[in-house]
Amino acid sequence: QVPLVESGGGSVQAGGSLRLSCAASGPPDTYGPMAWFRRVPGKERMLVAAISRSGDSVAYGDPVRERFTISRDNALSTVFLQMNGLKLEDTAVYYCAASPRSGRSSRYTPTNEYDYESWGQGTQVTVSS
Repeated sequence: QVPLVESGGGSVQAGGSLRLSCAASGPPDTYGPMAWFRRVPGKERMLVAAISRSGDSVAYGDPVRERFTISRDNALSTVFLQMNGLKLEDTAVYYCAASPRSGRSSRYTPTNEYDYESWGQGTQVTVSS
């Protein structure tokens, strides 16, 4: 497993923006696809966005499509989540996830949480009116 450390969470008014970062320790070649998931108390964890090891394949959960953007910098071993047009319903704990590098295509972009082995501690995002 690759230790992951999230940062950038906080409180923002509806319509505002936040940028989350997730730094993975170890050599960049250690990990493959990475993703952001979120969970609201009493609900299941859901996919926010995922990105392939190559960075040229991405996937988004329907509620955040066209508002959020995932990206990664392999040289920095970091994945980012730019969140614009935040809504009250985006309030959640956001988790970074990583899958180890494997023999799969560099464009492999899993969207199921069970495909990810490493998880961060989570960072709270609170959107208020």
